[in-house]
Amino acid sequence: MKINLLKRLAIVAALVIPGMAPSAAMAANNVALSSDVFVERTVKKPNGTTAVTLEAPKTVIPGDNLVFVVKYKNVGTTPATDFSVTNPLPKAVAFNGTSDGTEIVSVDGGKNWGPLSALKYTRENGEVRPALMSDVTHIKWKFNRALSVGSEGKLVFRGTVK
Repeated sequence: MKINLLKRLAIVAALVIPGMAPSAAMAANNVALSSDVFVERTVKKPNGTTAVTLEAPKTVIPGDNLVFVVKYKNVGTTPATDFSVTNPLPKAVAFNGTSDGTEIVSVDGGKNWGPLSALKYTRENGEVRPALMSDVTHIKWKFNRALSVGSEGKLVFRGTVK
C-alpha cells in the first residue's frame, strides 16, 4: 500500500510543533530549526555490489526506512541556553532510534519523558509492560550547554513506515 507523499510531508512538516519547547526556545534564544526526511534505499550497482542511498521521498510504502534530520542554528546575537528540540513521531512511523543516543522519549503523547528503558507502557486493557521502540510518540533532545552565536548542528532519528 503506497502512502501519499503529500500526507507524509505534512506530517514531517509538523515535526516541530509551535507551542512546544523548541518554539519557546526559538523565541527566547533565536535558535532556528528546519527538518528534512529521506527514504533509505539499497541500490544495486552495475558491478553487482550494493550501496545505501538517501533519497527525497516521492512515495513511501510500509517497511520503508526513513531518516529524519533536524538542523538547528543559533541565529541570535547571544549564546542560546536552556533549550530543547521536541519532535512528535508521525503515527505511521515506528521509531528506530537516533544517531547520538542522547534523546529522551515519551510513549504517552509527551506527558512523561525519560530514557526508553525507564518507561512503562499501559495497554488499553490496563496491563503495564516495559515500553518498546514501537510505543514512542515523541523524541526530545535537551541542550545542557550553551550554543554560541552562529553555532549549528543536526539531530538525526530513524523510523520505519508501518
